[in-house]
Amino acid sequence: MENLGDILRRITEQATLRNTDRLEDTSLGSLETAEVCDICQGAGWVSRAVPVGHPDFGQAFPCKCHELDDNSTQVESLRRYSNLGPLNRISFSQTRADGPLPDTISQQRFSKALSASVQYADEPSGWIIFTGPSGSGKTQLAVSIANHCIENGLTTFFIISSELLDHLRSTYAPDNETTYDVLFEQVKNVPLLVLDDLNTQYVSQWAQEKLFQILNHRFNAQLATVITVRGALERLDESLRSRIETAEDFSNVFQLGQYNTRLARRIGDIPSGMLRMNFTNFDHRGGSSSTSNQQASLEHALSSARKFAGRPDGWILLTGPHGSGKTHLAVAMAAESLRSGDTVFFAFVPDLLDHLRTTFSPNSSIGYDELFEQIKTAPLLILDDLGSESSTPWADEKLYQIMVYRHETLLPTIITTSYGLTEFRDDKSRIGSRLMDDLVVEWVPIDAPDYRAHRR
Repeated sequence: MENLGDILRRITEQATLRNTDRLEDTSLGSLETAEVCDICQGAGWVSRAVPVGHPDFGQAFPCKCHELDDNSTQVESLRRYSNLGPLNRISFSQTRADGPLPDTISQQRFSKALSASVQYADEPSGWIIFTGPSGSGKTQLAVSIANHCIENGLTTFFIISSELLDHLRSTYAPDNETTYDVLFEQVKNVPLLVLDDLNTQYVSQWAQEKLFQILNHRFNAQLATVITVRGALERLDESLRSRIETAEDFSNVFQLGQYNTRLARRIGDIPSGMLRMNFTNFDHRGGSSSTSNQQASLEHALSSARKFAGRPDGWILLTGPHGSGKTHLAVAMAAESLRSGDTVFFAFVPDLLDHLRTTFSPNSSIGYDELFEQIKTAPLLILDDLGSESSTPWADEKLYQIMVYRHETLLPTIITTSYGLTEFRDDKSRIGSRLMDDLVVEWVPIDAPDYRAHRR
């Protein structure tokens, strides 16, 4: 069994040779070689030929060759095998306790993840997963775990998921000396695998299947695995996500950082022209043609909106015909929160879904997960004109995911809609079931004529 680090270096070298015209200037013999053990071929570990179900099935054991090495020799051998390269300098001692980001929430999250990482590195068991935006410290923690485990004598292998897939593909080249099976089996069975930047959003079906086979094997064999995901778990293929989310006693997920990029905040800004809408200029009389019942409806809506703005708690749902003042009151409530220094995400629902769709474009300047997470977790979210969007399974699912998260976490939410109770039951039953929870949602029906018509 050849050393996995040497396999990948040789594959990379061969791929380079195939893509250059100067073959005579490069020699495979220039790669550094060393005497390797006849038993493990330099890997430092072996697996036992036992049947499925045996306690040792899928486990790795130190090779006899390491029994003759002193500790420093073993560690140096493990470092060569690990594929960490220059990253072998990263350690917990060099890691800031509050992480790389300046905001309080990110620092608290990093501190919690760091503490868990140190415990995991001392006794690697199960999976530990770090999610979050770029620059939040995911790889720092993953590599620190890897180096700590190497110091403790555990065979560890680090690789970026995209590089792993490239190496697997290259084994099919006719001049490649490494077979697919050799590389694939070693990655599947290494005692500790650190898989950096796992992403299945923009990869082929073949690539998704390979990643699933590796992680499924490691899950079933209960092999220690460290994974980093740029963004939220939602960006992963459902089959991979199920391995992470359905085994709380086996895997621990830590979110680092916050999804609050400038572009996402700009998407959620209230248009400047709408900021003129406030409580003072809201017409609670509804025009000369309004009946006493309609005026009472407007006065009740104004009172409810003022109360919510004073202390945003739970959800408020403003229903009524177009032009009855729903959006005016929603913006007025948001303005009060903005004046208090709170963060508000305003979204006209059809535009919001368009923004989410465009994030899948290769040219998008913001990722889907970053925008989606900011919408889900906004301190105050306004969903304007719910029900006016094109109803597709994808759109309904995205809205439902937002609703479920905010409903379960009781995040303050303002919703305006021209839908009534019957329409929600018939057209959007899953969303409607959340809106009918009167312990969380205050329904505020507005029975008033279109105020725009009175200005004509």
